[in-house]
Amino acid sequence: MVENIIPLIVSTCYIVLTSLIAYWMRRYVNYYIKEPLIQSLFLEGIATAELCGACFELIIIADNWGVSMYAIYLFILTIWWSLNWGDASACPYTHLEEAVEGKKSLRVAFLLIWAELIGGLVVFRYIQLLWALEIVPTHKNKAFEDCTTDLQVPVIFGAVVECVATCICRVVSRGLSNLNSIFGIIIDSFIGTSLVVAAFNYSGGYFNPALATSLKYGCLGTSFMEHVIVYWVGACAGSIASVRIYNMPFIQNFINGRKEKTS
Repeated sequence: MVENIIPLIVSTCYIVLTSLIAYWMRRYVNYYIKEPLIQSLFLEGIATAELCGACFELIIIADNWGVSMYAIYLFILTIWWSLNWGDASACPYTHLEEAVEGKKSLRVAFLLIWAELIGGLVVFRYIQLLWALEIVPTHKNKAFEDCTTDLQVPVIFGAVVECVATCICRVVSRGLSNLNSIFGIIIDSFIGTSLVVAAFNYSGGYFNPALATSLKYGCLGTSFMEHVIVYWVGACAGSIASVRIYNMPFIQNFINGRKEKTS
C-alpha cells in the first residue's frame, strides 16, 4: 500500500511545485511588465507551461492509477487554473475566436499562439529534469523514453472527436461565463473533465492544440500531418463553430431566460 501511495505523493508534489512556480512567475510579470501585449505574451506562455507541465505528470497518474484518479486531479486543477490565470487561456483557438469576432487582430492572435507554443515546448525540459531524478519507480526511464500517440482511432474520426468535444466545451464555457453563476467554474470544470474522460480512449481528449503539441507531437504512431489534422484542425474547427452555434437564437433565448430567472 505504501509503495503505491509514495509515487502518487511525489507526482502530486511535482504538480504543486509546477503550479507554485507559475503562480510566482505571474506575480512578477504583473508587477514588472506594464506594456499590455508583452504582459499578455508572458502570461500566456506561463499558463501554457503550467498546463503542460501538470499534464505531463497527469499522464504518469493515468498510467499508474487509472483514468478515474486522472479525472479527479484534472477537475481540481481546472478549477485552480480558472481562478488564477486571469485573461490567459493557454489555448490557441480562443485567440482565433476573438479574431473571428473582430475583438483581436490576426497579428496579435498569432503572437499569443506563438507564446503558448514556446511555453508548452520549453516546459518539457523542466519535466525531464524532475523525471530524471527517478525518485520513484513510476518515473524510471520516463525522461528520455520514446512517447507513443494517444490517437486510437482513424485520423478523421479523431478529428471529429476533438472538434465536437471542443465545440461543446466552448459553448458551455461561454454560457456559464455570461450567466455569472456562483457555481459556473465548478460546472464548467466538471463538464470539461467529463468530455476529456469520454474521449480519452479515442483521441486522448486534449481539446487544446498547444497542449497536444507539447505532450504528443513527434510521438510514435502519428505523422506530422495526422497530428495537425486531429489536434489543430479538429479542435480549431470546433472552436470557431462554437462561436456561430452560441449566437444561435435558441441558445441566446436560453441564456437570456436563465439571466432573467436569476436576476
